Amino acid sequence: MASMAQFCYIIGPSNLRQKYSSFRFCFQNPVYRKNALSNISTRFHAKPSSVSVSPTIVCSAANKPSSSSQVREGEEDMEQGNVEDYFLIRAKIRSEVLSPFRSVRMFFYLAFIASGSLGGLIATTQLIASLTNPARSSEVPDILTGLGIDIGAVSIFAFLYFRENTAKNAQLTRLSREESLSNLKLRVNQNKIISVSSLRGIARLVICSGPASFILESFKLSEPFTESLLERGVLVVPFATDGNSPSLDFDESEDMKEITEKRKRLWQLAPVYVSEWTEWLDEQKKLAGISPESPVYLSLRLDGRVRGSGVGYPPWNALVAQLPPVKGLWSGLLDGMDGRVL
Repeated sequence: MASMAQFCYIIGPSNLRQKYSSFRFCFQNPVYRKNALSNISTRFHAKPSSVSVSPTIVCSAANKPSSSSQVREGEEDMEQGNVEDYFLIRAKIRSEVLSPFRSVRMFFYLAFIASGSLGGLIATTQLIASLTNPARSSEVPDILTGLGIDIGAVSIFAFLYFRENTAKNAQLTRLSREESLSNLKLRVNQNKIISVSSLRGIARLVICSGPASFILESFKLSEPFTESLLERGVLVVPFATDGNSPSLDFDESEDMKEITEKRKRLWQLAPVYVSEWTEWLDEQKKLAGISPESPVYLSLRLDGRVRGSGVGYPPWNALVAQLPPVKGLWSGLLDGMDGRVL
């Protein structure tokens, strides 16, 4: 049979299965895939502590043994300490997509540099021969003209290549940081942890990084714009750098119940694995020439790229004015109007 389906699942002890239910599956037949996906509910959990697991039972619908290495190929690369290489590869792929003709331009720049250098070498030998031979002294002006053109061409294309290569390296560095950011973890509630990349195309994150007092003041300043920010898909990620957890006070009165629910939704995310967030933010500040102690904000686009950043409180009114709603008549047309990438 040309199309074989393979379906693998892991069964552990009953108490472990109730707490950490996970499915790993790989299959090739679209019919099996459709039926299986309709019955699977994906849940996110924090990294579980080490527990004893009973022997794994593998069920296969194919006439050959299933290979778990094929299913977990990408995860194994991450577990083997190749995280930076993984992000760099993804950044290079995104760089090629964003600038598809850069490699072509750089190739032609190198070709023109090589051609001009060869022409300049030939002109130099001709110039030496003409200067040593009085009979060919009349050729010197033409040779000097050609040599000047070759030197000028090499200089221009070398400058263009250097500028293109600098832009490429800067873009790779920026995309690598964005890929590292996309892998950072966020807590939605007590039972759900997701990565930043899971919110691509869904929400525009605003990261507030600073002491607890800075987070509280940002929380208060955002209150008048709560509904407008939610309409634009904005979610806030508060990150306290002084080790103190800010206490966000919500008005639980009956009259403010609706606005309180919206404010809780706006401020529902919390960073997980603080050391990873600290490392990423410190690197971002260092590249921007900002003091590590300075409170900052970063605004992300729907595609997860950094659209704005600065020292101090987030400009909530500017975000409301600049960002289009994620729902409504203009949502599909204005999805990319998040601002230029920094």
